[in-house]
Amino acid sequence: MSINISPAMPNDATDPPPDLLTARDACALLGISQSTLYAYVSRGLLRSRPGADHRSRVYLRQDVERLAGRKRSGRGAAQGAAQSLDRGLPVLETRISLIRADSPYYRGRSAVAAVRAGAGLEDIARLLWDCGADDPFARVAVAPWPEDAAPLARAAGLPPLERTMAALPLLALDTVGAFSAAPRARHEIAAGLLRDVCALLVAAERTPGPVHLQLARGWRADDAAFAELVRAALVLCADHELNVSAFAARVVASTGAHLHATACAGLAALSGPRHGGATARAWALIAEARAGDPLAVIAARWQRGDDLPGFGHALYPEGDPRAAELLRLLRIGAAGSMVMQELDAIIAAAEEVSGERPNIDLMLAAICHVHGLPATPALVLFAAGRVTGWLAHALEQQAEGRLIRPRARYTGVMPDERVDGTHPGDDAGS
Repeated sequence: MSINISPAMPNDATDPPPDLLTARDACALLGISQSTLYAYVSRGLLRSRPGADHRSRVYLRQDVERLAGRKRSGRGAAQGAAQSLDRGLPVLETRISLIRADSPYYRGRSAVAAVRAGAGLEDIARLLWDCGADDPFARVAVAPWPEDAAPLARAAGLPPLERTMAALPLLALDTVGAFSAAPRARHEIAAGLLRDVCALLVAAERTPGPVHLQLARGWRADDAAFAELVRAALVLCADHELNVSAFAARVVASTGAHLHATACAGLAALSGPRHGGATARAWALIAEARAGDPLAVIAARWQRGDDLPGFGHALYPEGDPRAAELLRLLRIGAAGSMVMQELDAIIAAAEEVSGERPNIDLMLAAICHVHGLPATPALVLFAAGRVTGWLAHALEQQAEGRLIRPRARYTGVMPDERVDGTHPGDDAGS
């Protein structure tokens, strides 16, 4: 089935419509080279779409004109700092993770390679926390939930993020040495906290053993293949440089707050629909496309100007390698199944219509569809993996001993100016 999704073209079919620009025109407006243009796209400063021949790219005029306006207004230090807050220039130094086209790298080691080598989330935690030969998980005592936190921890009717955020402050009260500066003690607290967060996310009891097995048992007991998929997802979600939730956790950690508070900050940031909540939107898109014709559904959304949740990533213009790895594993485990055929059709339709490829949100949602699960486990997988990175950033920030306190540039009404733009003396003598 073929659907015409191209907007009305001007008389010269080689030219894009008025709201889109060719690479040459975009570069001319911005006064940059094509390599710089591609760098702007990779940093999320510009959005691109396939050209009429599907080999070239065109660029949204409004993005280009907005960026050109910023450039004309000057490149002062204040402006540069403001732009850095939206995937611009780096604002912090870290030894934790690096984003490259083929994989995120955890302290110089490929996350994709770690999945294929059989690493579990605990292995990645020890790497990200720079534990060396020490294994803090071996020292984590398994005990029932404390009396004051137990009702919340077992409240399966509460949403997972809210349940976890509500219980963590109570668990912090029972944590011995919460403010210790000794690395060994802090690693042990982090290990216990990681296990606690994962148990809270699924309203389970504290248990020993790998985190991925506890989560997998709660959703699909005695399914070893599914447990391996959970392991892979957790490893790939463990950290992603200075994303919103990691930055939130890092800011809180810079105050000297205990690790439980930093985890709460990360969970709060993750709860937004533009961050962790994107998994639910991706799940809904898959459900909509599976219920109808995938190409028609995707094309209709694109024609309306809707986004495609779960597709495209500003930092991976050629495709999210985390998603590619999970898709590879899903195709192996669910080869020949109807749901896998439907997912492949959705992915093919999205690339044909928009040129976008799956990101990690789509594949977490896809895992749920393939295994007959609702949307919630996708968010839980994201949160359970990512808390590992939040703790790494908290540990690194607190070891530096510096407070994160940026400044703001005030653009409101000045103290000596009225709301209407006049000054107190303007009506003197009237």
